[in-house]
Amino acid sequence: MNRDKTSGSSAATYTMGYSEDFQKLLRRRNAETSATHLLPHLKPGMRVLDFGCGPGTISMGLAKAVEPGELHGIDMEESQIEIARGAASAGGHRNAAFQTADVTDLPFEDNSFDVAHCNALLMHVPDTKAVLAEVRRVLKPEGIVSSREMFVDSSFLEPELSGGWDTFSKLITANGGHPQIGKELKREFLEAGFSDISAGVSFEPFVTDEDIEFLHDFIIGWFFAPGTVEAATKYGFATEEQFNDWRALLDQWRETPGALAGFAWGEAIGRK
Repeated sequence: MNRDKTSGSSAATYTMGYSEDFQKLLRRRNAETSATHLLPHLKPGMRVLDFGCGPGTISMGLAKAVEPGELHGIDMEESQIEIARGAASAGGHRNAAFQTADVTDLPFEDNSFDVAHCNALLMHVPDTKAVLAEVRRVLKPEGIVSSREMFVDSSFLEPELSGGWDTFSKLITANGGHPQIGKELKREFLEAGFSDISAGVSFEPFVTDEDIEFLHDFIIGWFFAPGTVEAATKYGFATEEQFNDWRALLDQWRETPGALAGFAWGEAIGRK
């Protein structure tokens, strides 16, 4: 490392956890669907950092885009790194390497990456400024930072489950996260010292019968899990009666002709 850093971690307990239900959601995402804004900027031979890579579902596409360059993925959770390593091996991505690390204390030299990418990472990390400062340190001059993050208040189910999104947002906030940061990325990048910033918004749609069934089962498995309900009721974000009502409404939503949903995402790219 080229500079001394004070000790400390960005990590709070990850709000989403590592359940199989959440892993199924992550497996639906890839570089083509979740890093569309970044892919045109990637070129063979680049060195890419995927910070907060999770199980590597997006990392694989990034690694392919920069072959024979390198993809380095880091995540705080060893189980996710093991999954990512397995995916890289199975897919023949020999240019992809993964390790556990803290996003505010990256194990890389200054000015060592052409691109740094994250997806749904900044919304869960308490100290956004510390993360972006560390990412800026490891980027080469003119290097690219890219992020795609949710803004929960514009995400929806139709017909709506009134109050459910607000409770989800409060759970993220209570754990040190930033549920609306997707629409704040441009400002965050500017304040972190990046320039030449482009920003946009998109939706992750759930529209087919298969999508609706998947999202229904995911919400049941995560939002209505005993641990989530316990946390929300403990902190006064919702009552058990509200959760019971939402569960009934969710089942109705699944059966409603024309039901759909969308997760709102903000996207931004900047240069060092």
